[in-house]
Amino acid sequence: MNRPRLERARSAVGIVALALQLIQDDLAVGDLDGQELAAILRELCDEADPPGGLLGMLAQLLTAAAQRAEQIEPGRDGDAFCPLHETAALITDDAAQRLNWAARALDPPALTATEPRREAA
Repeated sequence: MNRPRLERARSAVGIVALALQLIQDDLAVGDLDGQELAAILRELCDEADPPGGLLGMLAQLLTAAAQRAEQIEPGRDGDAFCPLHETAALITDDAAQRLNWAARALDPPALTATEPRREAA
């Protein structure tokens, strides 16, 4: 086992945990409005650049782990790499989409000239 590599991973996870705690603390303040919350959610998942944002980077990390597992898994039967690929896909396909829906509900994008206006019922 490569101890320096493991220590780097532990340190990186600790940094990420601290950063996420800072965001969570900001979410608890009383003056946070829907537009600001939507902006924070968009930082977690960049709809314009799916690999960008926290969720995209996490999915990329898991995909890299899955690709490595494919190379080193005994028997290569998929017990290790399949769940990793599936987890990455769930993050990008499901979790990211739900974050985008929530952000749009909190702060709908402005209508462009090509979008039809919806009439109020």
